[in-house]
Amino acid sequence: MCLICDRIEQIKAGTNPYFVAELKTGYVVLGDNQHFFGYTLFLYKRHEGKTELFDLEPEERAKFMEEMVLVAQATSRAFGAEKMNYELLGMGDAHLHWHLYPRRTGDIENYGNNGKGPVWWYPMEKMYADDNRPTSAELKEMKSRLRAELAELGMPEAE
Repeated sequence: MCLICDRIEQIKAGTNPYFVAELKTGYVVLGDNQHFFGYTLFLYKRHEGKTELFDLEPEERAKFMEEMVLVAQATSRAFGAEKMNYELLGMGDAHLHWHLYPRRTGDIENYGNNGKGPVWWYPMEKMYADDNRPTSAELKEMKSRLRAELAELGMPEAE
């Protein structure tokens, strides 16, 4: 089973502390590490051979994209982003999922272009350092803020 599928199973079991909301096509979760404050992921619900956007039926793809955009908007509003960065990669985990990074000037310190470079310019060992993990109280507050923005945008949890 892939890492994303493992995380989804934790959501279904009620044991994923980073879970925020379930939407029609995916799950909203906060990233384990928060160097980029508000870093959020949108995990596609299914895996079965659906590893590319073009693998999805047009209606499903449109809904997945629409929901991702609204999750990005909610993330931006909840965490005060100056700019959002979007990634849909998949060589590490071939399960459709979006990385949504709220960005602010200087958030990558002095790593190129006055702190305005892409997230991959920031050293991975710093980005994923344990001191970037939110406390339980911080995580609770972050989830509350993001849920409130999702609700404001009309994104109720899936049925």
